[in-house]
Amino acid sequence: QVQVVESGGGLVQAGGSLRLSCIASGLTFDGVDMAWFRQSTGKEREGIVCISASGDRTYYADVVQGRFTISRDNAKNTLYLQMNSLKPEDTATYYCAPRVRKLLNGPWYSLRVADYEHWGQGTQVTVSS
Repeated sequence: QVQVVESGGGLVQAGGSLRLSCIASGLTFDGVDMAWFRQSTGKEREGIVCISASGDRTYYADVVQGRFTISRDNAKNTLYLQMNSLKPEDTATYYCAPRVRKLLNGPWYSLRVADYEHWGQGTQVTVSS
């Protein structure tokens, strides 16, 4: 079955950086769009960035645009998230997931939770002020 395992989280001071990784198995990794989501205490899970199957297109939510960079290595079935200039409000559990639903006539990108499945345990990121 499909599995994803996120890693790389930790405690960092505001302004610092972290690099998250996500290893996926049980799927044709280079055939699916992938995305990073995050969920902080008491809030709904939100999509922050997605990347096309080939890695040639990305889409960022405004809250992370210019600070976070998504990338993927299809040869390693691995997705990355480079996070720079971290803020206390970035504190959350971060998840990656493969996209399982697409609209035929919609934009290529999606940050809707409902379009993704096979969630992992996530990796905790805590940014201290």
